[in-house]
Amino acid sequence: MNLDEIRSLIRTVPDFPSPGIQFRDITTLISHGAGLAATVRHLADRAATAEATLIAGMEARGFIFGAAVAAQMGLGFVPVRKPGKLPVPTLGIDYALEYGRDRLEIDPGAIPPGARVVVIDDLIATGGTALAATDLLRQAGATITHALFVIDLPDLHGADRLRGAGVTVEALIRFAGH
Repeated sequence: MNLDEIRSLIRTVPDFPSPGIQFRDITTLISHGAGLAATVRHLADRAATAEATLIAGMEARGFIFGAAVAAQMGLGFVPVRKPGKLPVPTLGIDYALEYGRDRLEIDPGAIPPGARVVVIDDLIATGGTALAATDLLRQAGATITHALFVIDLPDLHGADRLRGAGVTVEALIRFAGH
């Protein structure tokens, strides 16, 4: 399945969660077996090019794509969690959202020395979560050179923020607007 066919499986929901927003809903993509499998293959091909030794994904939709890519490649997967979800001592980072703050945490023992981690998520918008995850994984000793996304909203400049942190950013699909 090519990228145009995958793009056609992503539903746009107007005015969600607020007026003027065009929400890109991946539910219709992940519920389509061939579409999900093709998306994972495209992401895995890019992760292989980046010489990944480990895949990380942010809660929650990054778990869907990241774990599937890791399994396809025979690599481990590191979940980047919301606070309070891990049963062991964690390494965490607080970061700014558009209207407030949030926190991400990881199990630092999940990052082996010298790991080349590729970060995967479903969508990059402003880049705050992806940048925080990148910083957090680097604090744990990971080398992060690539981040992969199913969707990029380039008008929100998140990919540019990650590039400014020395990360190569690739997205399968780009949608103009918010």
